[in-house]
Amino acid sequence: MTLVYLATAQILDDETRTKVERHRADRGELWRTIEEPFRVDETVIAARRGEILLLDCATMWLTNHLLADHPLAAETDRLLAACARSAAEIVIVTNETGMGIVPENALARRFRIEQGTLNRRLAEHAARVIGVMAGLPFPLKGALPEGVA
Repeated sequence: MTLVYLATAQILDDETRTKVERHRADRGELWRTIEEPFRVDETVIAARRGEILLLDCATMWLTNHLLADHPLAAETDRLLAACARSAAEIVIVTNETGMGIVPENALARRFRIEQGTLNRRLAEHAARVIGVMAGLPFPLKGALPEGVA
């Protein structure tokens, strides 16, 4: 089994660079890291049987596309198609953004709506969906894996 970490953050400032370097060190040699802020579908399709690919995270990926004014529905379609075709086991980290107050500015409101749409579409296609709050897993679709409590 090979662990592949697909990072979607863009390193645009020193703070992010420091955070990314810390995360790389924390993962250690066990993980093969691929950094791709936009075309994650290509990495997902290229992943092989026996690999577990952790996409971290869909929220940052969506932000990258939103700020670049890319067609979000088409990008999501491309990601979902890649996941369906991949021979690897795919795990996608995302954030729930719709449980708080409605944002004051238009871009933040659009992001909140788009993130909810992305999460819904990912969940529709996933075999298992697990929410995590305060470090506790909550099965939303499918059962928790054995040994997870």
